[in-house]
Amino acid sequence: MPERPKPHRFPRAALSPFEEPQLTPAIRQILTSFVPYVALWGLMVWSLGVSYWLTLALAIPAAGFLIRTFIICHDCGHGSFFASKRANNITGFLTGLLSFTPYFYWSYRHAIHHATSGNLDKRGIGDVWTLTLQEYRDGSFWLRLKFRLVRQPLVMLLFGPIYMFLIFNRVAHLPGSWRWHRSVLWTNLAILALGGGISLLIGFKAYVLIQFPVILFAGIAGVWLFYVQHQFEDVYWESQDKWDYLTAALEGCSYYKLPRILQWFSGNIGLHHIHHLSPRIPNYRLEACHLENPMFHTVRVLSLLESLRCLRLRVWDQERRIMVGLGVL
Repeated sequence: MPERPKPHRFPRAALSPFEEPQLTPAIRQILTSFVPYVALWGLMVWSLGVSYWLTLALAIPAAGFLIRTFIICHDCGHGSFFASKRANNITGFLTGLLSFTPYFYWSYRHAIHHATSGNLDKRGIGDVWTLTLQEYRDGSFWLRLKFRLVRQPLVMLLFGPIYMFLIFNRVAHLPGSWRWHRSVLWTNLAILALGGGISLLIGFKAYVLIQFPVILFAGIAGVWLFYVQHQFEDVYWESQDKWDYLTAALEGCSYYKLPRILQWFSGNIGLHHIHHLSPRIPNYRLEACHLENPMFHTVRVLSLLESLRCLRLRVWDQERRIMVGLGVL
């Protein structure tokens, strides 16, 4: 396998040609995400009169289009979806409503994640809760119990999305300016207005029966995507004095090679190594950047099948420099 280029010699020129937003692909992505999502919502309203099993079946593709819509919100937060900052903020706020996400506050937390990913001394904001093996061993009984519970796949993938999108996102948890609280407040009010308006049309029960499974299915997929992109066996973790941004991107982010249809629904976010190298590259240009630069082909590749093995990983073994399960204790 070719040697990966050293971070300090990484050619910036490989990224810059792809950092310019393009209006046509952006508009196309909005149309192929939002329009099908609204259409499926209409079908789900109709399906309630036929069978709720049909409603749940329709919730699966609806969740896929919601993920694709959230990727638009995500890119807007990075200022990469449109060239216009105003267009990014308006689109980001509106698409954030559909996933119950406070756009400005979430974008701030997500920027912290990008700036600290793989840094052992700056864990805790916008990442998956991770302990080192020694921290787990030295932790109290209650800390270990809480950690085991949070990192259980059923809890993480089923209750985690419910907590994150329906509860956690309703409050600004970071200390700081009123701006973050205002972002959450306006989002909450807009969600209430949107949900209330739909409930007046179809009834509150019908709204919940449709919205809840869509948010749940999309949330499960979203949490899973984020998890496997930073929690594989030979992922990069390093202390502050040795941490390097470019190395964290190339070695701390996987290339999650999904089937084409899943890559389309997830907005190319599986090309996570490139996204972390340059969040300024819009999702609709990530694949082109990857294909045109062979140096990116040496990063850690995770297949769909292989990614399932990541579920057993829990803690970072600093001596062996790999993620391990708790069975090593």
